[in-house]
Amino acid sequence: MNDSPLQRPDEASPDTPSDAPIQEARLWSDGLWTAEVIKNEDDDGWAVSMTLRGESEPALVGPWTMGRDKKNPKPLDVSAFHTLVKTASEVLRRHEQQLHAQLHKAVTVGAGDGLVRVALRIVPDEEYPYAVLTAHDAGGQLLGEARVEANYKLSQASALAWVESDYSSRGR
Repeated sequence: MNDSPLQRPDEASPDTPSDAPIQEARLWSDGLWTAEVIKNEDDDGWAVSMTLRGESEPALVGPWTMGRDKKNPKPLDVSAFHTLVKTASEVLRRHEQQLHAQLHKAVTVGAGDGLVRVALRIVPDEEYPYAVLTAHDAGGQLLGEARVEANYKLSQASALAWVESDYSSRGR
């Protein structure tokens, strides 16, 4: 028995190319995105999953509307598919923005012509993660760069200390 609370409908035949459009009641694909209406085994409802080609996990899973008979799901159609593609794309975009924000931090220290932007870029290596600390002047000129621990805490105080140490490893 399947341990997943969601059960997938029958898969497309192996003869169907993966990028060929599919427009079935419970399975739609445009070659890039695939929408599947699936039974929720935990209750009598239905769900829809949106998966981007090449990904093993869906980008979006949400409830799906029951049909008029209150037993079977409403069939997918072009309008619903386009709405689902737009929503799933937005979910992925927000996830990418959040990941970027987690891996990139920046503060500005100094005043007037002496403003320095100190940035921290975390490199999430599986075995040896690290971060790169850089300092740029207002014109974008690189003033200093250093490799630091991935858990380095960038703050106004730590950035100022590094700048005041003339970008030495002791000032970090």
